[in-house]
Amino acid sequence: MTDALTMLRRDLLHNRRNPSTMFGALIAPVLMLLMFVYIFGAATDLGEDYLGYVVPGILVLCIGYSVGQTAVAVATDMNEGIINRFRTMGISRAAVLTGRVLGTVLRTLLCVAVILGLTVLMGYRPHAGVAGWLVVAGIVALAAFAAAWLTTAMGLSVRTVVAASYAALPVTLLPILSSAFSPTERMSPGVRAFTEHQPYTPIIEALRDALDGAPAGAHLGWAVGWSAAMALVGYLWARARFTRPPTPR
Repeated sequence: MTDALTMLRRDLLHNRRNPSTMFGALIAPVLMLLMFVYIFGAATDLGEDYLGYVVPGILVLCIGYSVGQTAVAVATDMNEGIINRFRTMGISRAAVLTGRVLGTVLRTLLCVAVILGLTVLMGYRPHAGVAGWLVVAGIVALAAFAAAWLTTAMGLSVRTVVAASYAALPVTLLPILSSAFSPTERMSPGVRAFTEHQPYTPIIEALRDALDGAPAGAHLGWAVGWSAAMALVGYLWARARFTRPPTPR
């Protein structure tokens, strides 16, 4: 834990010295929020406030863009040789990656808080109680934790920083192909089958239930299950790549 906290401090210092990291994680979700609410929102017929409908999807989109930068940061460390140095030091190997992941989760929670503040200024009024907000925070943290492990593994698996930015695109863009901006029942059969069986749809629906003050249902269970599965796959993949002998880059 001491080694992990040291690596977390390193990651937080990098974020403080490079504010563009936060800006990059926020700009795309903010633009998507403004575009869908003020441009496409008038064309929808959901029978409810469209702003309230898209907020959960925007929060998950914020997770995707925030963790997408983790792959780039890890690939940068690999190319600069610092990861190979960490391998030779008397520190826990797991801590090197865990510190990066925890830093990503904290940055994501901050970005999500900023997005929520913006939506409140736009007129959004969530109906979540104390328990609902705890569920929201838990879902966001768990989804960010899972996605951060996946993107960390991707950053370790590619040879260049440019390749890392492309490798993380599935995690970044998959929330768009979900129920974030439109109910799945309004989609064509093929698209609906995909969106209903991909990880981010139940995560978005669980957030939507919590923010609306609705009781936790099956969506929450699926959201936790998908997040746990992604975290396990990402962790095992990242650990396998990290413990391999270094290769020339």
